[in-house]
Amino acid sequence: MPEQSNDYRVVVFGAAGVGKSSLVLRFVKGTFRETYIPTIEDTYRQVISCDKSICTLQITDTTGSHQFPAMQRLSISKGHAFILVYSVTSRQSMEDLQPIFEQICQIKGDIQKIPIMLVGNKSDETQRELDASEGQALASKWKCSFMETSAKMNYNVQELFQELLNLEKRRTVSLQVDGKKSKQQKKKDKLQGKCSVM
Repeated sequence: MPEQSNDYRVVVFGAAGVGKSSLVLRFVKGTFRETYIPTIEDTYRQVISCDKSICTLQITDTTGSHQFPAMQRLSISKGHAFILVYSVTSRQSMEDLQPIFEQICQIKGDIQKIPIMLVGNKSDETQRELDASEGQALASKWKCSFMETSAKMNYNVQELFQELLNLEKRRTVSLQVDGKKSKQQKKKDKLQGKCSVM
């Protein structure tokens, strides 16, 4: 039985406290929470455009601890795209992504076709342990995309999810927030249905 194609599943991984939930909540709800509340696993849904039709972007916000290896494997096997988050204030949080990345490679096989974004969150913080160049270097090694974000300042959050969808090569997916279409899409829609007499 083919899997439901109108769902596009993005899984967010990273150590506890790096801001995974903050990024997801900022993207989905436009809110930011100052207090830290540990996540077991949450799923958020957002309507997006997929191959010119509407589909559901399903974002799974995973636990930061490694208490649930079976859940982690299931999330990877069901995921279409992955966001690997570390905090620029913690070198350890970047190192914690290595086993997760290796597991994605192991479960998914050829990861060249799978959208993966390495994300350095908390870029607004002054107490950095990691420069953007170090994130870029790791992304080059892993052959994935890289971006720095700040959920708190709402910096690069929308761009992160749009870029992730742009990496999808098997189908055309794009954010259609609040039903607003991009200028290009509006132009395409305008041209559709018009005929020329020659």
